Amino acid sequence: MQETSRIRRSAALRARFGAVFGSGPGVALASAPGRVNLIGEHTDYNDGFVLPTPIDRRIEVAARRRADEQVVIHSVDFDETVRFEVGAVEERDSARPGWSDYPRAVLWALGARGVPLTGLEMAVAGDVPLGAGLSSSAALEVATALALQTLWGFELDGPAMACLCRRAENDYVGVRCGIMDQFVARMGREGHALLLDCRSLEHRQVPLALGRHCLLVCNSRVKHSLVDSAYNERRRQCEKGVEALKALDPTLRALRDVAPAGALLETARPQMGEVVYRRCRHVVSENARVSASVVALERGDLVTFGALMNASHDSLRDDYEVSCPEIDLLVDLARALPGTLGARITGGGFGGSTVNLMSEEAAQGFVEGVVVPFEREVGHRPEFLVLRLTSGRRQC
Repeated sequence: MQETSRIRRSAALRARFGAVFGSGPGVALASAPGRVNLIGEHTDYNDGFVLPTPIDRRIEVAARRRADEQVVIHSVDFDETVRFEVGAVEERDSARPGWSDYPRAVLWALGARGVPLTGLEMAVAGDVPLGAGLSSSAALEVATALALQTLWGFELDGPAMACLCRRAENDYVGVRCGIMDQFVARMGREGHALLLDCRSLEHRQVPLALGRHCLLVCNSRVKHSLVDSAYNERRRQCEKGVEALKALDPTLRALRDVAPAGALLETARPQMGEVVYRRCRHVVSENARVSASVVALERGDLVTFGALMNASHDSLRDDYEVSCPEIDLLVDLARALPGTLGARITGGGFGGSTVNLMSEEAAQGFVEGVVVPFEREVGHRPEFLVLRLTSGRRQC
């Protein structure tokens, strides 16, 4: 089923590419998935641990060389086209569509790495919901890099490509994200979560043996833009906390080095101030929850894993303050369904989606128990999907 859908999507993109740019040989196709982070939120840029899994929503890219120096990128979903000279890739234009920042950023990062850039024509399309916390931006970055790797033949392994795409988003787009999204888009494996150490990039696959349970993502349809949100502010607050902690322990490099049961965080609390302290407390406790979640999943203990998901959301709501009333309502409604083991916000926050671990019977009652009352209170209908766990990047 998934393979059939992939073939259809690729054929549709190739047909649209031909309609926009003309038929002919030399078209490189690639795709990368969105992701849902099961637990480990706002730990990645603190050198911590995350546990995401790729999902069966993807961004597809088709690309071909041009004889001139122009780069022409067409979005199928927005029916918009941008054009610029390859030599002007470093020049940012705030008037152009926001979606085009991401492929342009990858071009910029490749050029900075020494890859010779040529004229291009490119079409992009996908079904990763935008603004839902499912990382459509990283999927677009990785799919772009993969297509260009096929086209231009440069060597770049999976972790290095993930790092390049993160640099594109950090330094060009301006979102100071961590490595998680790009890494799982490139390195994820079907039916597994990816345990990633965001400092060393050591990683391993953790099987998701859900039995008669499933993962369900619910998009609140409350859109957020990480560039314009408090995301970067949270990162600055963490950095401020690290400075206070370093005054007590100069060997400390990041919040991942703080023991959750130790006294260091409490000792530094007066110097941090209450807000920064709570930000740091979330990150330290969240790292511990990731480690405990891996143990639970490897034992097949979904009840414990669900409880850890619940604790994660409560910490993100109260200590990190990245939830919102609509998300909290979705979580509360889902938790009230018999058979729900865990529910939490996923992604950067300030809107977006929840991820829910529930029995198949609970999922069948999701519309009546969650969607209908949410729509009645908020005024619009959330979207949800029961996840089919997929693999990471694909090149055609």
